[in-house]
Amino acid sequence: MTTDQTLYPLRPTHSAPVVFGAGAAIGVLGGMIGLGGAEFRLPLLISLFGFAALSAVILNKAMSLVVVLVALPARLAAVPAAEVASRWPVVVNLLAGSLLGAWAGASWAVRMRSTTLYKVLAALMVLMAAALVLTHTTTLDNLALPLWAQIPAGVAAGFGIGVVAAIMGVAGGELLIPTIVLLFGEDIKTAGSLSLLVSLPTMLVAFARYSRDGSFAILSASLRFALTMAAGSVAGAVLGGLLLGVFPDLVLIPALAVILLASALKLARHG
Repeated sequence: MTTDQTLYPLRPTHSAPVVFGAGAAIGVLGGMIGLGGAEFRLPLLISLFGFAALSAVILNKAMSLVVVLVALPARLAAVPAAEVASRWPVVVNLLAGSLLGAWAGASWAVRMRSTTLYKVLAALMVLMAAALVLTHTTTLDNLALPLWAQIPAGVAAGFGIGVVAAIMGVAGGELLIPTIVLLFGEDIKTAGSLSLLVSLPTMLVAFARYSRDGSFAILSASLRFALTMAAGSVAGAVLGGLLLGVFPDLVLIPALAVILLASALKLARHG
């Protein structure tokens, strides 16, 4: 490992109920907007549980992977398999960039100085806040690009999303869904299913890259913590899904965006 980052929690380990409850709260937030909530989990891992930036990213990636694996069957059941399968060119197009981006992003993350990574994470939190507002408060229309432009645009977008997902330890649905709608003209529901099919292999590539680095030791050292919080996240996501539509987007989305921006400010001042 070539960073100066501490691998282990900076504070004593919290009790299982606290860890599960924090995961559940994150799951509820994500579930209410149809996402996994990993963008909210990351600053919590750093601020509340005291993990250093790179350790938090790796743990976030592991928990995001669990949440995506659980969500995949439910999401695919909501959209006919034949309909999803017929969109395979969209998935392949984005994967052509996202797999490379995930490897590159993870490689950059393990080489960054801790102070630099905190600032990069803060900037990406602002990006996530913007994507959240854009996706949920505006009507996204297909850009109707010609095929010769659509394919390289998909690869470039996939690469960028792969980098962001790897560095933040998220699935990337916040960026994948609007990209699929804008570039390929899919509806939001289908885009959500396609985004998971892109996210899963992309996350596995980033995970494989992190596993080659000494920083990956944080996962085995904090396995019980990660499993407990992941279980809470899954339970919370189910509850959040049941609350979908209870709170109007005009109230919920700005509130969540403010949470992300406040988290970004705190991360920028960290380290």
